[in-house]
Amino acid sequence: MADPSSSRTSTATSTADTPGPAIAAFFDLDKTIIASSSAMAFSRPLLRQGLISRRAALKTAYAQLAFALAGADAAKTERMRAQISALCTGWDVAQVRAIVHETLHDVVDPLVYAEAAALITGHKNDGHDVIVLSATGDELATPIAEMVGATMSVASRMEVIGGRYSGKVDFYCYGEEKALAAKRLAAEHGYDLAACHAYTDSSTDLPLLEAVGHPHAVNPDRALRKVAVERGWPVLTFNSPVSLRHRIPTPSATVMAVGVGVSAVAAGATWYGVSRRNRNRKGKEGG
Repeated sequence: MADPSSSRTSTATSTADTPGPAIAAFFDLDKTIIASSSAMAFSRPLLRQGLISRRAALKTAYAQLAFALAGADAAKTERMRAQISALCTGWDVAQVRAIVHETLHDVVDPLVYAEAAALITGHKNDGHDVIVLSATGDELATPIAEMVGATMSVASRMEVIGGRYSGKVDFYCYGEEKALAAKRLAAEHGYDLAACHAYTDSSTDLPLLEAVGHPHAVNPDRALRKVAVERGWPVLTFNSPVSLRHRIPTPSATVMAVGVGVSAVAAGATWYGVSRRNRNRKGKEGG
């Protein structure tokens, strides 16, 4: 099994090398740093490269829409994990990494929340390490973490046999495992957890939020919002995805919310329409 505490370190200088207590800011990825599911964001490049079918892409779009509308409870997250694991079985790891590398900025860059980017910059300016903890696969999460300037990342890892995914998950960076990863990193780098920060949207990350002295709920689901209000934790609203490269002005929060919803529905409708036309054409040819 892969070591849950293993991480990819960027060129940023660790605060463990500076005087005084070391401090880290732990960030969830999906719906905290980026305004989407990272797996969903890469569904179109994977579709174009033939790794997934239109049917699989449609199912992923529908599952992500339901996930976003209903919140990320443990059962739904586990179902999505199992679905993605089954979908990835047999994929060539090198091909997946190449697709992510080639499409990263086009696919993910426009989805980064301006508010998250500003927080990451602020923490780094304060001499804090920035660590992304994500249930998303390492092949997606690590390049995104590096793109936004994180110091390091810890993400889920799938077993690889002969250069291909076996379908087995070696390490699932989810729930209690995120808190354990943060504690391992604290022991390794000398972080004072009481002075550390954590940012996440999901109630499944409560163990991580409870492990630090400065927990923050970002666009929280209902369960997390309730806990945050009861405990007096800051509740942050991120609603301005903006390109890190261009930093163009963004629409209002209302327009942006409508746009995200329409995009998700439109993607599903497009794939459904293509599939339906193909079925109709085959039916006519058969007749």
